Amino acid sequence: MCGIAGLVDPRHSADDLRAAAGAMADALAHRGPDGCGVWAMAERGVAVAHRRLAIVELSEAGAQPFVSADGRWVLSYNGELYDAADRRPALEADGHRFRGTSDTEILVELIARHGVAGALAQVDGIFAFAAYDRTEDRLWLARDRMGVKPLFYAASGSRLIFGSQLTALTACPDFRPEIDPEAVSSLLRHGYVPAPGAIYRGVRKLEAGHSLGWRPGEPVRSEPYWSLDAVIAAGRAEPFEGPPEEAVDALETLLRAAVRRQLMSDVPLGAFLSGGIDSSIVAALMAEGGARPRTFAAGFPEDPRFDESPHAAAVARHLRTEHTTIPIAERQVLDRVADLPAIFDEPLADPSGLPTHLLCAATRAAGITVALSGDGGDELFAGYDRYALATRFARRIEPVPRPLRSLGAAALEGLPRGAAGLLARALPPPWGGPEGVDRLRKAAGQLPGSGFDLYRRLLTLNPQARALALGAPGLPSPMDAAGTLPLLARMRRLDSLAYLPDDVLTKVDRASMAVGLEARVPLLDRTIVEFAWRLPDNILTHNNKSKWPLRAVLARHVPPALFERRKQGFAPPLASWLRGPLRDYARDLLLGADSGGGFLDRARVGHMLDEHLVGTHNHAVGLWPLLTFEAWRLHRSA
Repeated sequence: MCGIAGLVDPRHSADDLRAAAGAMADALAHRGPDGCGVWAMAERGVAVAHRRLAIVELSEAGAQPFVSADGRWVLSYNGELYDAADRRPALEADGHRFRGTSDTEILVELIARHGVAGALAQVDGIFAFAAYDRTEDRLWLARDRMGVKPLFYAASGSRLIFGSQLTALTACPDFRPEIDPEAVSSLLRHGYVPAPGAIYRGVRKLEAGHSLGWRPGEPVRSEPYWSLDAVIAAGRAEPFEGPPEEAVDALETLLRAAVRRQLMSDVPLGAFLSGGIDSSIVAALMAEGGARPRTFAAGFPEDPRFDESPHAAAVARHLRTEHTTIPIAERQVLDRVADLPAIFDEPLADPSGLPTHLLCAATRAAGITVALSGDGGDELFAGYDRYALATRFARRIEPVPRPLRSLGAAALEGLPRGAAGLLARALPPPWGGPEGVDRLRKAAGQLPGSGFDLYRRLLTLNPQARALALGAPGLPSPMDAAGTLPLLARMRRLDSLAYLPDDVLTKVDRASMAVGLEARVPLLDRTIVEFAWRLPDNILTHNNKSKWPLRAVLARHVPPALFERRKQGFAPPLASWLRGPLRDYARDLLLGADSGGGFLDRARVGHMLDEHLVGTHNHAVGLWPLLTFEAWRLHRSA
């Protein structure tokens, strides 16, 4: 992958334009350590920059910005087109003489012949790009269908700046970013800032599957060129109607093709392997035909609750991959917590971000430049535990009249803390134990609601986010929109629109690109996305198994005994860390003289931290976004 940046600003001289674009590109050096280029047209006030991580076509024939053969289009592109080889013959037949083998050249020539909209309708891959049309004096920005690759922009009057990360925008002269209180509120609630919003006022994320074309003086409007809702509607209109085993046959064929397409590379390639279903499928299909892919797993030897490495090693032995376990010690993670704001340019309160980064760094140090991951399987094929919880709630609790549920909730919530503690100790896990009181009270609060209310609550890190953010209501989120889909489809849709691109894919992009490692996601191939949305619920959850189709595919390659187990996740034990080794770090950040910066209610934050530290409540999930924001805020002002 790479980093892209640029600006349109007619006020600048030629030297100033190049200097500004160069500074923006330099801020993305970690994304592209193999080269830097700047193209500028002073009379139009346009400059486009690029930082290169060479993956395909390692020679200068793949350097960017790339100018089309007719001289009309200038392209700065971050991504991979997995169907590039299929597009090449038609371009050659049309008379194009290729300078090299890069997919950049394929893309710019498709744009030259069909326009941006026509090219986007054809290509398949992960990307974010800027294409400047010299004939119409128009800048185009576009982002891939599922939002794998990032793109930010800010526009005001006759000026527009853009970049792969916020660090590129903040490196642009005369750009004065201001933190948006609404974004802070959203961060505290969700753990991320939902697109199209950004942590800075006036900055936007280009949404997944969107493009925009702009010239000075025009309003900035992004438009979808691809819509997940259209895919969902098409899938529901023509659902898969065969027996479950036929669905597995079809899915395996699509998965095999997607993985093979994504193995193209002129540099060393490997895969992340946790031993779970999704990453194991990717590794299994990579290993077909006798190949021995290199696979990498993170190990947490000090805490077996979070250590999936033995399972990953067992799958690797069965598949005969060249496997490496990367041990991550608690001290190693704790020592790097302060580095998070430098890795994540926009605050992201995903506790697995740092372990993911350490895994990526070790994988890159082992000589790998491209790694395939299993991200996307849970959203597409209904793999999250919260789906099952919400569905069971809807089936078993919702039929009880709401007044009765409200009475039960009031009774539980009204129990004195001592009585609630006695009740919690008498109950089995997960309701028992020292944190059982919190769980009981949270469960009581859900009783009057619906299954979807429970799902939304499970994705809310801080129910008091608005109060903690001094009353800021937060940015619009897909989570708050009304929906008419059945419950399971509605949850999958919302996770695919929000949690997947704004948390999961953002985490993987920043964690990997910080060390110059490209991460690919074959489960998010367009063919698989479209097929997943044709599958009815009774196939997705066949035999009462979450993401049953993926399980069934994997069982053809790996014995179920090696992967049929409860999800462990990849998050560190925050609750104990905040009461132990991170205690002083948390107190310094949240209770210091400059804490809050005018964005947080210091009294509420302090009370919340105190309750956690003395052990009467477990606020770890809610405290982490507060710590993430404060660490990021202080880092940016340092």
